[in-house]
Amino acid sequence: MATTCLVVMGVAGSGKSTVARLLADRLGRPMAEADEFHPEANIAKMSAGIPLTDADREPWLVALRDWISDYDAAGQGTVVTCSALKRSYRDLLRGATARVRFVHLSGTREVIGERLASRSGHFMPPSLLDSQFADLEPLGDDEDGITVDVAAAPEQIADRVCAGIEP
Repeated sequence: MATTCLVVMGVAGSGKSTVARLLADRLGRPMAEADEFHPEANIAKMSAGIPLTDADREPWLVALRDWISDYDAAGQGTVVTCSALKRSYRDLLRGATARVRFVHLSGTREVIGERLASRSGHFMPPSLLDSQFADLEPLGDDEDGITVDVAAAPEQIADRVCAGIEP
């Protein structure tokens, strides 16, 4: 039987890493930061303020999908952070052997923009937030997942996820 991977998704600054860490700790699962799977060329583009193309993202998403499948093969569920902005990206991740469920951290441009502007030490500049919102395709009714407003505290978001989605 396949394990489950929770993919904590949303635009930059939505709190993916914080919420994913809480979920991974509560569920006792390994966690992967999708940012760590980007090829150097992608990081260079984003650092220069250049949005990635779908072609840029494909090898990144394939590497992440394969990581999920590797843990599934070992019988281990996982938690992953990944923007997963477009349905086509989520479809690629759903190609993993594990059951892939999405946790969409949703918020307004203003709230997330403030968070992103106060963040330091990350290669994703606030100037790319508009391109992320432009690409964002919220979860469809037929997609396996839950949407949670980021206005709540991270612990409350993790509570809601654990209560609203069978991990």
